[in-house]
Amino acid sequence: MKKDPGKVTFVNQNAAAHVSGIVMQQLTKTEVTFIPYRGAGPAMTDLVAGQVDLLVVQGAVALPQVRAGTIKAIANLSPQRSASMADIPTSDETGVPGLYMSGWFGFFGPKGMPADVVAKLNGAMKDILADPAIKAKFTELGLDVATPEQQTPQGLAAFHKAEVDKWWPIIQAAGVKAE
Repeated sequence: MKKDPGKVTFVNQNAAAHVSGIVMQQLTKTEVTFIPYRGAGPAMTDLVAGQVDLLVVQGAVALPQVRAGTIKAIANLSPQRSASMADIPTSDETGVPGLYMSGWFGFFGPKGMPADVVAKLNGAMKDILADPAIKAKFTELGLDVATPEQQTPQGLAAFHKAEVDKWWPIIQAAGVKAE
């Protein structure tokens, strides 16, 4: 990327991928050409076919192709290795410290949901996430289960706020818009 600025194509199939590409450019002092796509499926198809160079997607999307040997996983964009893909190094380990863009899922309900309903749903979700068979299936799919502290409404709220505080200034500065 440093040898031929702008020659490497980077898929931005969503705002998160676009922002991760912007951060990658900043951290590596390189330039890529962003190629917009309408979703991870078409982007993965073109990566496998060699039509694009780089793609940031969740492990659940990439792992089947990595395991099949049709694409190469360069880095897990988390501060630590993932239990679901322990053989894939972190961005820190591959020479781009600080390039973190972890995908995550949260369980949300409507504003004003009664506290007893929230507690009951949260308890059921925590029970499901503690099930060894569910954990094994998530690992197979490339998904890590959140820490027990994050599996509470307060933990999710704090995590969500930290994510917004981290990414919103970068998104605004780069002028990234929803596509």
